[in-house]
Amino acid sequence: MISSLMMRLPALRTAVLATLLAAAGVLPFACTEKPAEADRLPILGIKLTEPSTPADTLPDPVPSFRLTNQDGQTITNQTFAGKVYVTDFFFASCPDICPKMQSEMLRVYKKFEGNPNVLFLSHTIDPAHDSIPVLRDYAQRLGVNDASRWHFATAPHDTVFALAKAYMAAAQIDKKAAGGYAHDGSFALVDSKRRVRGVYDGMVESQVDQLIHDLPILLKEEAENQQTAAK
Repeated sequence: MISSLMMRLPALRTAVLATLLAAAGVLPFACTEKPAEADRLPILGIKLTEPSTPADTLPDPVPSFRLTNQDGQTITNQTFAGKVYVTDFFFASCPDICPKMQSEMLRVYKKFEGNPNVLFLSHTIDPAHDSIPVLRDYAQRLGVNDASRWHFATAPHDTVFALAKAYMAAAQIDKKAAGGYAHDGSFALVDSKRRVRGVYDGMVESQVDQLIHDLPILLKEEAENQQTAAK
């Protein structure tokens, strides 16, 4: 079942995103050209607002949010201030792609577990079932005992689905899908300015390897920006 769903993921993601964006009346995807410098990642995302000037072509940053994690703590954009983070969408009873996704995310987490500047954020798309105790148990079964490093978060559907669009992920209620939800396996890499700097298929090992490769590039850029700001 997983292999068949993997084959459908590109079509699913395109179809779901097209439906969500059309329903929301947002402007098309926008992204910057990949910089000439090999040590910079592109800026990706969606342009949700009308350009204020002809030069205003950058995608909008991830909008403000208010979520609750597996420890019952409120987390907002400020939780990730000065950090970079990796995010995805899942639900605890997912019978198909979530186990593979979370095992790949766990691989990234373990690689950067010793770096306090790298955080992780997983949003449940099934808030009715995925209560705080369920999320806590899910995290602990993965071996994640520090909620300050990897947040498993819940919020109402409208909040979560709006964030999915901002992170260039596909997620929606689908009673015909296994578990009642359809979503893709996207991992988004986000910088300290709330900009998406990479999107990776969490079902494909080579793309997760690319995420592991790209994270130090972004961390180097962040450190250079901090040094420049301090001068």
